[in-house]
Amino acid sequence: MIRLAADENFNNDIVRSILRRDPTIDIVRVQDAGLTTADDPTVLEWAAQTGRVLLTHDVATITRYAYERVRAGQPMPGIFEVSRAIPLAQAIDDIILIAECSLEGEWGKPSALSALALIVAV
Repeated sequence: MIRLAADENFNNDIVRSILRRDPTIDIVRVQDAGLTTADDPTVLEWAAQTGRVLLTHDVATITRYAYERVRAGQPMPGIFEVSRAIPLAQAIDDIILIAECSLEGEWGKPSALSALALIVAV
């Protein structure tokens, strides 16, 4: 099972629902890690150091920093961009399915060919 991190602006209703449905899923909010005001590169570095795939709604900036990490050969466990347009129940179901069926390290193989796999719209 993969380890997850929820970006600062990620919907906490989704996080709470995931943990309520499956308390074995390892998910940490960046706020709880002391990164409340941290910029995107700092959050990505923390996620890489702790081996966590980042859940985010941020399609504007964080993906650029993720690609920069991949191009620089830095560790990048992965990012799941979760659209705010999909129903909450679908987002919760999809994240639980991905978390339970994925192996640690599966989403962050740093190579030019796998860079697109880092950014998954749930």
